[in-house]
Amino acid sequence: MAAYTIYIVVALTIVLVFSAFRILREYQRGVIFMLGRFWKVKGPGLIIVVPVIQQMVRVDLRTIVMDVPSQDVISRDNVSVKVNAVVYFRVIDPEKAIIQVENFQLAISQLAQTTLRSVLGQHELDEMLAERERLNSDVQGILDQQTDAWGIKVANVEIKHVDLDDSMIRAIAKQAEAERARRAKVIHAEGEMQAAEKLTGAAAILEQNPQALQLRYLQTLTEIAPGGSSTIVFPLPMDLIMPLMGKKE
Repeated sequence: MAAYTIYIVVALTIVLVFSAFRILREYQRGVIFMLGRFWKVKGPGLIIVVPVIQQMVRVDLRTIVMDVPSQDVISRDNVSVKVNAVVYFRVIDPEKAIIQVENFQLAISQLAQTTLRSVLGQHELDEMLAERERLNSDVQGILDQQTDAWGIKVANVEIKHVDLDDSMIRAIAKQAEAERARRAKVIHAEGEMQAAEKLTGAAAILEQNPQALQLRYLQTLTEIAPGGSSTIVFPLPMDLIMPLMGKKE
C-alpha cells in the first residue's frame, strides 16, 4: 500500500513538472499572474509556469482582421444606408490588453460599430461614396485613440460596402442622367459660341479682301452642286460685274 502511494505521488510530481513547461511561438506572449497578481510578460520560447501558484494567459501579437457587421446609418442629408467595414488591429502591450479590458476583441467590435455610425452620420451621401479614404482615416483615428489605453494599435479601417435601397439607386441614376444632359448642353453652347467667334473673325477678314469673298462664293457653289447634271440658278454678284463694266468704259 505504501509503495502504491509512492507511485502515485511520483506520477503526480512528474505530471506537475511537465505541466510547468510551456512553449510560446514567436508571435505569442504569456501574461503571468502569481497568486492572482500580475507578475510579468514572458515569451517567446520555452517558459516555466509554476503550477497552482502561477497562471498564464496567451496573447497573439499578430494583426487581427475583424469584420464589422452591416450598420444602419442615416446620413446628414437624411438618406438611410447600410454600411459595413473591416478593421485591422494588433496587440502592442499584452499586459494592458488582458488587464484593462475583459475581452478586447469584443470591445473593439462594439466600439467600431458605434464609431462607424457616428462618423458617417455626420456626412452626406455623396461624401460617403466619393470621399471614402478620408472617412476611413477619420474612423481609424478615433478607434486608435480609444484603444490606446487597452494596449491595442488600430492600423487601418476600410469601408467595404455602402448599400442603398432601390428607390435611392433610381434617384441617383436620374440625377446622373440629368447631369450628363446638362453637360452636353453646356458643351454644345460653348461650341456654338466658339464657332460664332470664328465666323465673326472670318467675316472681318473677307470684308477687307473682296477677291477672297468672291472665291469663297464660288467655292460654296461647287460644294452645293457635286453632280455634273445639277443646274443652279443664282444672281451674279455686282462685285464681279463692276470691274468688267469699268474696263468696257
